[in-house]
Amino acid sequence: MKAHVSIILPVHNAEPWLDECLRSVLQQDFEGTMELSVFNDASKDKSGAIIEKWRVKLEDSGVHVIIGGHDSPSPRGVGYSKNQAVAQSSGSYLCFLDSDDVMMPQRVRLQHEAAVQHPSSIIGCRVRRDPPNSTERYTRWINQLTPEQLLTQVPRLAPCLGQVFTSNGPTVIMPSWFCSRAWFSHVGPFDEGGQGVPEDLLFFYEHLRKGGGVIRVDQSLLLYRHHPQAATHSILETTIWTHRVRFLEERALPRWAAFTIWNAGKQGRRLYRSLTATSKRKVVAFCDVDENKIRKGFYCHEDSEERPKPRIPILHFRAAQPPFVICVKLDLTGGAFEDNLRSLHLQEGQDFLHFS
Repeated sequence: MKAHVSIILPVHNAEPWLDECLRSVLQQDFEGTMELSVFNDASKDKSGAIIEKWRVKLEDSGVHVIIGGHDSPSPRGVGYSKNQAVAQSSGSYLCFLDSDDVMMPQRVRLQHEAAVQHPSSIIGCRVRRDPPNSTERYTRWINQLTPEQLLTQVPRLAPCLGQVFTSNGPTVIMPSWFCSRAWFSHVGPFDEGGQGVPEDLLFFYEHLRKGGGVIRVDQSLLLYRHHPQAATHSILETTIWTHRVRFLEERALPRWAAFTIWNAGKQGRRLYRSLTATSKRKVVAFCDVDENKIRKGFYCHEDSEERPKPRIPILHFRAAQPPFVICVKLDLTGGAFEDNLRSLHLQEGQDFLHFS
């Protein structure tokens, strides 16, 4: 019988965490029909045996279990595994779960309620990090974004809101995603490029291109583990950077005839150098608070093939004109940057975007 919700669980060498993960599936308080779709991506540890052990417990409690996988010498990657787990499942809604994470008992119920109300949205949630003191800034960012900051655009309204362009990736993290199967099929599948491909970020960008919404259930519904074996560590920062710059150029910069990069230091200059020639020509200035940079007067792009080489003015932020692309990391200046930004009375998305 077709399930109402399919829990999508890719597995690769998850022995240390899998018991706790699967126990959290058993403990869900959702009253509708639920199935677990597992895809074992060439695990070489005892993951397969653990899955079989929990199959009996889960099916005895009414949760149908589908197990797929392969035993090739090498794994085929998270994107492939998620796609396979989705393909073999039947639920009208998809609840994504990583094998090293733990769901709170009310997760499926609360996210399902939100998904019914928002059929073209990705539903996320707040999380608890384990260990608690790991990635503190990232965890704070995940949990404290306002509902408006989760989105890059509001349907039928002007594009807005810049948090989606930050270095932290999707504004709701992948292990917390919940959505309808119909919407997933409209957007997906995940990229199957394998190790080093940010399949969640690429899916998220495509979701936004197609007008999808982003909703967060403001309860902590997931224990989100941080450890050296996590797949996210295989993705190079330069790969993420390239995708972010291209998405910025696609979604935000076309609506601005000119803009200022806020930060004349390393990150601001890196952004400028990463832009296409068309986007570079829109940069009218850098701005900063560092008197030494301002005193220099300009930034010269030495590697440019243009003649004469572009010389971009460096201004004090109060002398610069919005809109701004901000390349300053938040909450690292003791509140000084945030105070400076607030003093200009700008509107996020319209007058500035974060790229930090």
